[in-house]
Amino acid sequence: MPQRDELKPYWNTNVARHPGILRAVPPGCAQALDVGCGDGLLARKLTARSRRVTGIDAAPAMVDRARGLWSDRTDLTFLAGDVLTADLPVGGYDFVCSVSAVHHMDFTAALVRLRELLRPGGTLVVVGLARETNPTEWAAFLAAAPVVRVTKLVRRACDPEGMPATDAQLGYGQVRAEARRLLPGVRYRRHLLRRYSLTWTKPV
Repeated sequence: MPQRDELKPYWNTNVARHPGILRAVPPGCAQALDVGCGDGLLARKLTARSRRVTGIDAAPAMVDRARGLWSDRTDLTFLAGDVLTADLPVGGYDFVCSVSAVHHMDFTAALVRLRELLRPGGTLVVVGLARETNPTEWAAFLAAAPVVRVTKLVRRACDPEGMPATDAQLGYGQVRAEARRLLPGVRYRRHLLRRYSLTWTKPV
């Protein structure tokens, strides 16, 4: 099992979104769920805002790594499995987040499931990947490309070893439209480093 001192500080376009995710955690959060937790870095950060944190990932190797890195944390639990079918408590979480994971799933099914797991009044944050599908989106991508390249170079961007990767299937407009249909009142933002975010509070 890996030890915590093996996790050297690293940065990438997913880690860049962590501060915003942490700011969205509601006060008094008792239970948080990190979907697609990877090596557990964000889940560990969430323990500063939530009394209990569960991380789930479909890649057993990543869950093994997370368990090894944070084995001394009694406020952290890591599960290997598919969030769409895992035995998780419906309405059991005050905060649910997912970073660069929902594009590995059926997008509609993923949002419905994350919505289901959230308690009334709880907060959902999804950071995801989409693809450019029209001239406006391609123009935005090309305009941002130099900044993205320089930022990654300066920050020495890298991904955790063994992290699964797949291409996004939906375009930004498709993501926005489906999110607004399934999560009325959702706040959609497109970010510079080729990410979008969805922030939603479940009605009481």
